[in-house]
Amino acid sequence: MKLLMVAALCATTAVTGSVLAQAKPKPKPAAGGGGGGAAGAKQPEVEDLGGDDEPAKPETGKDGGDKPPPGLGDGGANFICEANPEACQTDKLIKDYAEKDLKDSQVYAVQQIYALRNKRFELSPYWGVSLNDQFVSHPGPGLAINYYVTNVLAVGVNFNYYQPFNSDANFNKEVRQSTRLAIPINQYAWGANLNFTYVPLYGKFAGFGDFIFHWDTYVVGGIGAINTRPEAVIDPENRSFNYKAKVAFNAGLGLRVFLNRWLAAFLEVRDYIYSEALENTSVAKQAPAGATTAQKAGTAADANTWLGESRLTNAVQAQFGISIFLPFNWTYKLPK
Repeated sequence: MKLLMVAALCATTAVTGSVLAQAKPKPKPAAGGGGGGAAGAKQPEVEDLGGDDEPAKPETGKDGGDKPPPGLGDGGANFICEANPEACQTDKLIKDYAEKDLKDSQVYAVQQIYALRNKRFELSPYWGVSLNDQFVSHPGPGLAINYYVTNVLAVGVNFNYYQPFNSDANFNKEVRQSTRLAIPINQYAWGANLNFTYVPLYGKFAGFGDFIFHWDTYVVGGIGAINTRPEAVIDPENRSFNYKAKVAFNAGLGLRVFLNRWLAAFLEVRDYIYSEALENTSVAKQAPAGATTAQKAGTAADANTWLGESRLTNAVQAQFGISIFLPFNWTYKLPK
């Protein structure tokens, strides 16, 4: 329909221009012939009927192109509004969206951090499981306390308790008894460390229904002490060892998932690095019955022969537990 209207309008304009062109009289030549009239002959006056010698040029738009015919100057917006009047009701659309109910759990593209850590204490009880050996394990409970100096940097301590939970699998004992072969193993009593924690990443992922889980990952490292001793498995009839504290370094990586703004569950893998004294795998000769202290020197009864080499040990441990952030409530301080 629009095309027919435009065609009719163009045809009407062409006819009107032709009529005006024909209505304009042409100037009469001077007496005496075309260009050979007498000099100074007065030219006849020609009545101006408002027309131009040249046809009118089409108007141009802002971009240099021809200006569209009347009715199409808005690029077809009128046609869209005529076809779908509701699409042009801007005021109504703005009002409808302004009055639309939003759920509390709705997440915006840009939002404030879900749980601030800045100036808060983190209390983290956990359970640790050793990952080095499937037959010898050193599980135990632990507790970590951190204070966040900034939202991403914390300083704190952690304590591990192992002594009643050290485990040596029956498989090891049966192999030692049947083959008379053994490898040195150790027992842990406790460990204490001063740590620094840095949180480089945090984000969120969809949970159940509309619930959103917020998470962060952190790296931790520090220095402390670990109290260990060799377990007598090479010559248990004569040897016994006491616990001794050693300097230990630690480094780890953790993932924390927030259940609400003050409670989170975490999983952490920590490597405690220290120098461990191992039991001597060779057994010295037996001392004679009733031997003096001097006679026992260098024999199986001499404690100086019980220890062998010292080896750098990586006690890798998985720690999982919960984090409680104190105080429970906090408010954002926005810049002025």
